[in-house]
Amino acid sequence: HRANVRYLHFGWIGALLAGVATWWVSMSIIEISGASREITEGVAALLAASILFYVGFWLHDKTTAAQWQAFIEKSMHRALSAGTLWGLAGLSFIAVYREVFETILFFQALWVQTDAPGRNMALAGVIVGAGVLAMLAWVVFRYSMRLPLRQFFRLSGLLMFVLALVFAGKGVAALQEAGYIQISPINAPRIDLLGIYPNLQGLLLQGALLLLGLYLWYGLPGRRSSRG
Repeated sequence: HRANVRYLHFGWIGALLAGVATWWVSMSIIEISGASREITEGVAALLAASILFYVGFWLHDKTTAAQWQAFIEKSMHRALSAGTLWGLAGLSFIAVYREVFETILFFQALWVQTDAPGRNMALAGVIVGAGVLAMLAWVVFRYSMRLPLRQFFRLSGLLMFVLALVFAGKGVAALQEAGYIQISPINAPRIDLLGIYPNLQGLLLQGALLLLGLYLWYGLPGRRSSRG
């Protein structure tokens, strides 16, 4: 099957190129729309919060992750047995582009909310993260190591949940600055790093997400049985 590996490479390389194109198109749409900075920040942050919340609690759920892995393996075996190697490339494209799209959405929301120094730090983080990921992938393939996927998905889901809360608060605050959401001040601390601001609207949204997240994590029957 060594001759078939190149089709896998075609797929993931194409997914990376499509990711670059997706980033360029999305930024071009933002510039053409002429939306104010506050509106752009707010919409991007709330969209990122919703996707991060969904990814953290559904796509990385144990059952859903197993179904996704089973779908990938079944489609791969079907493509190999039928000799449709370009179908194998398409499968590789889908598997990688899904993750690329999620990363673009998160990074774009972060990009529009930072200044030049912050963007330089964000780019540095991307470079370091890509290097660590490449090194980890090399170790896994070179030494046939198995990663603790259950713990990895659990930690990544928790991180995405926290980021969803942060972006939700920042999104509401940005739309409040643009005048699209009412501001109801309350006596509460302001923590910019966590997206916590002393107003009722933002805290209500974050509180609702927190309660929903706790229910999805502890309240669903599948979660209870897996923990039991």
